[in-house]
Amino acid sequence: MNTISKYLSAVLLAVSLVSAVGCSSTAKQEGTGEYVDDSVITSKVKAAVFNDPALKSAEINLETFKGVVQLSGFVSSQSAANKAVEVARGVGGVKSVKNDMRIK
Repeated sequence: MNTISKYLSAVLLAVSLVSAVGCSSTAKQEGTGEYVDDSVITSKVKAAVFNDPALKSAEINLETFKGVVQLSGFVSSQSAANKAVEVARGVGGVKSVKNDMRIK
């Protein structure tokens, strides 16, 4: 009976470790908590960009991965692109901003 309980304990420990590792993030994939955090950051940055009068006519898309916001799309001027980056950097939780916007 002692051997069976040791075996079951080992199996339970292995399953627990695999489950814990399965929820962690990798370099290209986020864990569940990070995905939620990134979606909150994305929503906050979108709202901040939309509410800025200088950026209302801009066609800005954004994605967030591990706190890094990537801005893409089209703006009317370099100053609008700079303003969008500035607005994104001002949002809590943003670690850095990548500017892939184009001037039309």
